[in-house]
Amino acid sequence: MDFEKLVYSIQSTSNQLQQSAIKAVNIHLTIRNWLIGYYIVTFEQQGEDRARYGAKLLQNIATTLNKDSFSYRNLKLFRQFFIEYPQIGQTVSAQLKAIDDSDQMLLNQDFNDILSIRQTLSAQLDTGSIQIPPEKLLAKLSFSHFSLLMPIKDNLKRVFYEMEVIKGTWSVNELKRQINSLYFERCEMSLKPEKLSEITQEKSEQNSCNQIIKTPFVFEFLGLKAFDVIEEKDLESALISHLQEFLLELGDGFCFEARQKRILIDEEYYFVDLVFYHRILKCHVLIELKTDVFKSEYASKLNTYVAYYNDEIKLEDDNPTIGILLCTEKGKKLVDYALAGMDKNLFVSKYLVELPTEQQFVDFIMGELKNI
Repeated sequence: MDFEKLVYSIQSTSNQLQQSAIKAVNIHLTIRNWLIGYYIVTFEQQGEDRARYGAKLLQNIATTLNKDSFSYRNLKLFRQFFIEYPQIGQTVSAQLKAIDDSDQMLLNQDFNDILSIRQTLSAQLDTGSIQIPPEKLLAKLSFSHFSLLMPIKDNLKRVFYEMEVIKGTWSVNELKRQINSLYFERCEMSLKPEKLSEITQEKSEQNSCNQIIKTPFVFEFLGLKAFDVIEEKDLESALISHLQEFLLELGDGFCFEARQKRILIDEEYYFVDLVFYHRILKCHVLIELKTDVFKSEYASKLNTYVAYYNDEIKLEDDNPTIGILLCTEKGKKLVDYALAGMDKNLFVSKYLVELPTEQQFVDFIMGELKNI
């Protein structure tokens, strides 16, 4: 075996097994969510004390478990997943039997009950409707894909998008973009839908291992935080790490709260790069860092985060939230203080005294770019 063949063997083996591992995590996550939906529906239909909890059942579960992965929103999604995709039950038993026999907890469940309820729900569907084999859905779609497809009640339309995702290995963002662009409706009206499909698939964004593993559902399933799976060699990640240290070392009142802070707006997750609370100014400071040239959407998104914090997080005696946008590209840099909604006569001058100056931020960015 020559050296090049040795390197190729190592790389290809690693890549194949990595993809296999991520696929397994994705399938197990999807099955877990389906099973949780099953447990909830079973309790609602057959639970001895179901009347005691009633409409507040999901909220009571979320409060009792007290974990992000079992939030009210997620439990609602899991319940809907079981109802909207009863066919997944056809593969649950086989998939779980593939798990190491040392883990007996799930294997001892009575799957006859699962299949019985699944069949009852399936009977409510149009028996003549088209369905993609459930094992193919599990293998090719992530739970994030399913969460976008569940609101689609038209079976043909939903199967159409499932098929297109599988054909093009679409990312979640691509599926969302195509649904919002009325791709299905455009195909219906098109004289040559196959040509439209060909063009769409050529331009589509494909899924990747990194995209799958970095979804919020996978973070929660594996017990990870968002930044645990960001490669340290990534320029933006390295800059954020050093920026966090830089601000704390200034000693001007910055108290670190979170990195890649997840917030939920209109049923969609967003991540704020860095969140601090400033004990002198008595306000939150949100920092977004981009490793390219300034774009208007960056400022718009930061102002959205600022507005969210002012509405949802800020206490009565807190001052308005500050957002700071840092953009950089080779030879260019930008620092923008987002002070939306503030009484500028009262606050801006005080904030600019207490916060690092624009020149300090510029010097920091330029220094980091030279060192990284």
